[in-house]
Amino acid sequence: QVQLVESGGGLVQAGGSLRLSCAASGRTFRRYAMGWFRQAPGKEREFVAAISQSGGTTYYTDSVKGRFTISRDNAKNTVYLQMNSLKPEDTAVYYCAAGGTGVITTAREYGYWGQGTQVTVSS
Repeated sequence: QVQLVESGGGLVQAGGSLRLSCAASGRTFRRYAMGWFRQAPGKEREFVAAISQSGGTTYYTDSVKGRFTISRDNAKNTVYLQMNSLKPEDTAVYYCAAGGTGVITTAREYGYWGQGTQVTVSS
């Protein structure tokens, strides 16, 4: 049982950076693996990054590897996505999700979702 609220999206030039935050309510945040997904207009929702309950294991889709970093602060009930060297193809609505255990890359395995935050990268 968790509620998620994303923030930090906006408009940025190619090559710039943004940091997304996902704040969770409730006392069970530490029980969930967390993930970030994104969806561009007319496209399917795409996996971006995932992190285990303790933060010890992370996984990224190839297109963002080396540019994005997922992290979590369980004391603050917050997960972050640091996005560097942004490209126009990163433009999408970014969603935070809470799942089970381990590193989860499939959207159907996440039980809780935020409303999303828009990221727009201009060329």
